[in-house]
Amino acid sequence: MPLTPAEMDALMDRHFAFEMTDDVDGVLATLAPDAQHDIVGAPDGPTTGHTQTRPTYEQVFADLAGERVETLHRYYGQNCLTDESLWIGRAVGSPLGIHGHNRPLRFRILHVMEFDDDGLITRENVWLDHNAITAQLTNDQPLTQRTDPKGTEQ
Repeated sequence: MPLTPAEMDALMDRHFAFEMTDDVDGVLATLAPDAQHDIVGAPDGPTTGHTQTRPTYEQVFADLAGERVETLHRYYGQNCLTDESLWIGRAVGSPLGIHGHNRPLRFRILHVMEFDDDGLITRENVWLDHNAITAQLTNDQPLTQRTDPKGTEQ
C-alpha cells in the first residue's frame, strides 16, 4: 500500500534528524539496501547501496555541521516526495572544496525522494544551492538574512 503524505513527512523528518546529528548509521537505516543516492554535481557521482553511500555521508558530515533544516515546500506523489528546505549550520570542513573556517552557512536544498511500501528511501536526489554556499564561504560577511527564491528578505 502506498505511503501517505504524513508517513513520508515522518520519514523525511527522521532522515533529517539523523543528518543533523551526523549519524551515518541512522541515515543509512532510512535507505533501502540498494538505494540510489545522488548529490547532483558531486565529484564522485551517484552511489548505490549502503557501502557506496557511506563515504559520501562521512564526507558531508566532515564538511558541514547541521543545526536545523526548515521545510519550505513539499510536494507529494505515489511513494515520492519533493522537498525544498533551508539548511542552516556551519561549514566546519571544506564544502565544495572551499575552506569553511567554521563559518555560519545557510542555503536552499532540494530533495527528490522515492520510497518503497515499507517506508525506506529507494532513491535520493539532492540539489544544493552552490552559488549561495560559494558566496558565503568566499565573503568576509556571511549571509544572515533569509531570502526567498525571488530575493525578497523574509
